[in-house]
Amino acid sequence: MRQSTGRHRRTRTLSVAAAVAVAAGAGGVYLGLSNGGAGAASSTVTVSSTAQLEAAVKNAVAGTTIELRAGTYYPAATLKSTANGTSSARITLRAYGAEKVRIDGSELPDGSWLAGIYGDYWTVQNLTFQNSPAQGFVATSSVGGVFRNLVTADNGDCGFTLRGDGTTDNLVQNLDSHGNYDSAGHGQNADGIAVKFGSGTGNKITGARLHDNSDDGLDLWQFSSPVTIEHSWAFGNGENRWNDSAFEGNGNGYKLGGGGVTVAHVLNNNAAWDNTLNGFTENSNPGAIVLNRNTAYSNARAGFYFATGKARLARNLAVSNKGGPSELGGSTVSAANNWDGGVATPAFKSKDATTAYGPRKSDGSLPATAFLTTGSTTIGATMN
Repeated sequence: MRQSTGRHRRTRTLSVAAAVAVAAGAGGVYLGLSNGGAGAASSTVTVSSTAQLEAAVKNAVAGTTIELRAGTYYPAATLKSTANGTSSARITLRAYGAEKVRIDGSELPDGSWLAGIYGDYWTVQNLTFQNSPAQGFVATSSVGGVFRNLVTADNGDCGFTLRGDGTTDNLVQNLDSHGNYDSAGHGQNADGIAVKFGSGTGNKITGARLHDNSDDGLDLWQFSSPVTIEHSWAFGNGENRWNDSAFEGNGNGYKLGGGGVTVAHVLNNNAAWDNTLNGFTENSNPGAIVLNRNTAYSNARAGFYFATGKARLARNLAVSNKGGPSELGGSTVSAANNWDGGVATPAFKSKDATTAYGPRKSDGSLPATAFLTTGSTTIGATMN
C-alpha cells in the first residue's frame, strides 16, 4: 500500500492484493475512505480479474478510481452501482493507461444488462462493453456523467443507453456502437445509442459513430428534454445481417422522438448514410427540432423526414437518397438547404466510405476522412 498526504487532500492507491486483504476475505475491494472532513478523499484500485472488477464496482464511493489492466473480463452478473460521486470527487471506471480492455457479457444470464449505473458524477472511459444478452451499458437518472472513448458492440439490445427522469448534464463523447441486435425482438429495439423514457437538460452526444445496428443509429424515443447531437455519424443501420427470417429492424440514422413527446432537440454537423429508412427523422415529434449543417447520403428513404412537426432545417445537404432529399410538412421551416430554391449542391470530394470505418485518432476523435466532404463553409457536415 502506498499513501501520499497533501495539505488539503489525501490520496490512497491500493494494489489488488492490499485491496482484497482490506476486504477481510469477503472477495470484495473496500474503497470507502474518510479524512474527517479535511478535504475530499480519493482512492485508486487497479484490478486484473473479473472478481476484483465486480467487487470494485460494488464498493465504489465518491473519489474512487477503478483501473482495469488489459484483457477481457466476464462478469457473472450485471456490473451495477447506485453510488454517487460529486463534482469534485468523481467515481471513475477506466482502462489502465492505454491498455485494451473488454468487458464481455457472454456469461451473463439471459436478459441481463452488462453494466448499469444509477448514480451521479461517474466517468467511464476507454473501455469496450460487448456480447451482453441485453443492453450493453445503461446509465439511469444520472447527473454529470462523462462517458468517453467507449465501444458498445454486439450486444442483445441497445449498445449505450441514457434513461430516466433526472438524466442531466451527461456527456457521451467518441462512442463507437455497432453490431447490436436483439434476437428476441427480431432486431426492432437494438440501437447504437438511445436516450429515452426520461427527461433532463444538458445532455450532449458528440463524436459518435453508430453503425450496423439492427434498429436505429440513435433513438430519442419519449425523452422529453432537448438533447444536443454534434459531429456524429450514423450509417448502415437496419440491415438484416443476422439472417433473421422475421427481422423487424427499422434503420433510421437519427430517430428524434416519438411516443407523444414534444421536444426541440438540436443536431449540428452530423452525417447519415446507407441506412434502411431515413437519414434524419422527427418520428412524429412535433417539436421545433433544430438541424443545422447535417448531411444525408444514400439512405433508402428520405434524407430528412419532418412531415408533421415544426422542425427548423438550415444549411443541410441531402444527396442520392432513394426517397428524395426531404419530406417536409407545412409547419417545417426550411432555408438554405440544397433542396431549397437557388441553393447549389456542392460535389463530394469522395464517395468512398472506407476511411470512415478506420481507427479513431489518438485522442479518440473520429478518423480523418474525405468521405462526404465538400470544402463548403456554408452547407453540409464537415465530417470531423
